[in-house]
Amino acid sequence: MSTTIDSHQFREVLGQYPTGVCVVTAAPGEGPAAGFVVGSFTSVSLDPPLVAFFPDKKSTSWPKIAPAGHFCVNILSADQEHLCRRFASKAEDKFAGVDTRAAPTGAPILDGVVAWIDCELESVADAGDHYIVLGRVRELQIETGALPLLFFQGGYGRFSPLSLAATTVRGTLTDELRELDLIRGEMESLATDLSSRCVATVVDGEDLIVLGNAGSPDAGARATLVGVHLPFAPSYGSAFAAWFDDERLDDFVGQVPAESRDEERRRITRVRDRGYSVGLINGAQREFASALSLLEQDPNARDQATLKPLVEQLHYDPVVLTDEDKSDIRVIAAPVFRAGGEVALALTVYGFPKPNGAVDEYVARLLEATQRASRLLGFEDDA
Repeated sequence: MSTTIDSHQFREVLGQYPTGVCVVTAAPGEGPAAGFVVGSFTSVSLDPPLVAFFPDKKSTSWPKIAPAGHFCVNILSADQEHLCRRFASKAEDKFAGVDTRAAPTGAPILDGVVAWIDCELESVADAGDHYIVLGRVRELQIETGALPLLFFQGGYGRFSPLSLAATTVRGTLTDELRELDLIRGEMESLATDLSSRCVATVVDGEDLIVLGNAGSPDAGARATLVGVHLPFAPSYGSAFAAWFDDERLDDFVGQVPAESRDEERRRITRVRDRGYSVGLINGAQREFASALSLLEQDPNARDQATLKPLVEQLHYDPVVLTDEDKSDIRVIAAPVFRAGGEVALALTVYGFPKPNGAVDEYVARLLEATQRASRLLGFEDDA
């Protein structure tokens, strides 16, 4: 039975499925570099590594790329809509004023893209009014890791998730990822209620790993810290350390100079008494916030060796929390417990409006979320 499909309806229905936006480039042996926009890029095979895209047979750019025998797929970031429009145009020189460098095949890599995939042309097949172009991946790299540009319902936009969770973290923390899935709703509600960002962190050796992220829709689309490793060091890790046994606490406090250990213990004791940890604004906090912004774009932008001295200068958890201190709070963290009373992970909120007397409300809302999350993980508070 044959069915006639209206082309307008076809586009409208398929437009409900968002697609990424890429610029495919090549450097033919003769003539200038060529490039054009595709919204049909997809992975095909892992072994061998194959990708594909589907150019229109009416395209005037594809015939310029095909003879090169190679191509590079540039995944555009959400801030590169101008490049998308440029490479979708009929401009004589689409690369004019665009910063590029050569991929291993010689194809141009556009500056600032999310990632690039350099390929040799594997095959071209007919597919109705399009071609199926198959490429064998020779090299690929994440550039900025920023949010990608999307085409959706006839227009360009960006991915703005309420929450994200890591898929795997060095092949470990499987149980923690399952626990995170159970409490993501609490994270999303918390971030929305506080107009803030919320991250879930876990301890892995000497690292704090960001396992999940949630953001308020009011905060706009941003990249995330999911998968980033941060130093687990005093006083930044007090939301975990306050519930350590004596031996583990000794190891943690032992990271600070001997003359500061009593003060560090007093701070950690106060965190346990309060049930939460707070970070106050200071010069190091501002620098640390800038470092986190860089890590959102590129997880390798800062390494542990440069971050740890900065973490050690943060102003966390004064023993006496005055009203003036409360007005300077910019970060609040509290533990989530699993059955048996062990800290499973910590929820940290930041990026909320300046307290202006409301920090107690922020703390109460965070503790409400962590208590509910703990119950979801099977924790029963006998208090």
